[in-house]
Amino acid sequence: MRNANGLLARIVRDKQLWRFGCRRRSFCSLKVTSDDLDNQVLFEGSGCSRTAILNRPPALNALTTHMGVRLHKLYKNWEEDPNIGFVMMKGSGRAFCAGGDIVSIYHLRKRGSPDAIREFFWTLYNFIYFLGTYLKPHVAILNGVTMGGGAGVSIPGTFRVATDRTIFATPETVIGFHPDAGASFNLSHLPGRLGEYLGLTGLKISGAEMLACGLATHYISSTEVPVLEEQLKKLLTDDPSVVEATLEKCAEAAHPEKTGVIRRIELLEKCFCHDTVEEIIDSLEVEAGRTKDIWCATTLRRLKETSPLSLKVALRSVREGRFQTLDQCLIREYRMSLQGTVGNFSGNFCEGVRARLIDKDDAPKWDPPTLEKVTEDMVDNYFSPLTPSEPDLDLPIKLRESI
Repeated sequence: MRNANGLLARIVRDKQLWRFGCRRRSFCSLKVTSDDLDNQVLFEGSGCSRTAILNRPPALNALTTHMGVRLHKLYKNWEEDPNIGFVMMKGSGRAFCAGGDIVSIYHLRKRGSPDAIREFFWTLYNFIYFLGTYLKPHVAILNGVTMGGGAGVSIPGTFRVATDRTIFATPETVIGFHPDAGASFNLSHLPGRLGEYLGLTGLKISGAEMLACGLATHYISSTEVPVLEEQLKKLLTDDPSVVEATLEKCAEAAHPEKTGVIRRIELLEKCFCHDTVEEIIDSLEVEAGRTKDIWCATTLRRLKETSPLSLKVALRSVREGRFQTLDQCLIREYRMSLQGTVGNFSGNFCEGVRARLIDKDDAPKWDPPTLEKVTEDMVDNYFSPLTPSEPDLDLPIKLRESI
């Protein structure tokens, strides 16, 4: 392999979108997990590559604190090993990763365990930052459900391979939460107002649409995933251009459906460019009446059944993300996530999870119940620390940026 320092400097230079510049100091402490918990993340080794396998298929590989710890430990060891050239990540079963294990967070909240919830977000967001500054090529194979935190542990990497089985969404507002795990950064850099649309509605897009908007870097048929994996495992390289050439060789053309949101970029710009959620809804209603487009009706229905506070918080979060680096977004989202799960606004999260995933009555009672009753002070407070003494997310920015 070539000189590691030269390679790492070039990878970082080539990934300026994922570079950051904020102000924290040290890694979070990583606890050693048991063998059983380690099985939630398996790994394979072949030649000079390593593959992390998210392994909770019954839960669609939803992320736990232990998985965040395990991933961070593995990735740190692999980054430091000069014999490892590049790293891959995939999921077991029919999902890549459906996001964070929000049902577990719900039960922790009900049991009164705020420290465990803090640990979850602290651990996951630190790993996402570590992946975003990773010093070796990274390939995420998104062959299945990829939502919420699943996007967080894949999009900051070098390459993301979508398939015809990929389903992408950031559905947090539907459960009374906000797009997190770096979503305010990722969504805000999409074309036009697509980020606002995805962040507010939580509606799904396909693997072909992921490629079209830049969330994915490559697209292949799901039946060809084993072939791609075998080709990658044969590589003896630490050169991202060599990895990319293999991905390009296996890649296929992707054709988004004509009825999909990617075909409506101009309409998104027209409706989602407004300053407030109320204006966005008004604009959609005008277009629905004028065009009779079923897409407008579907979008309106989703917005009207979603937490009003979450809608206003999500809109502000995505728009702030356009002017922040990923580390800044993660630090801000950490404050927001604590407010939304253990702070003054945790009631909406508990009610959303109850209605969508526990009781499944799909009849959440939001607080406030309407957009008109969501005040600016509420939104401002959602972005603030739980208490004046609450520590911010501690990211190793000086250490990672000095490499």
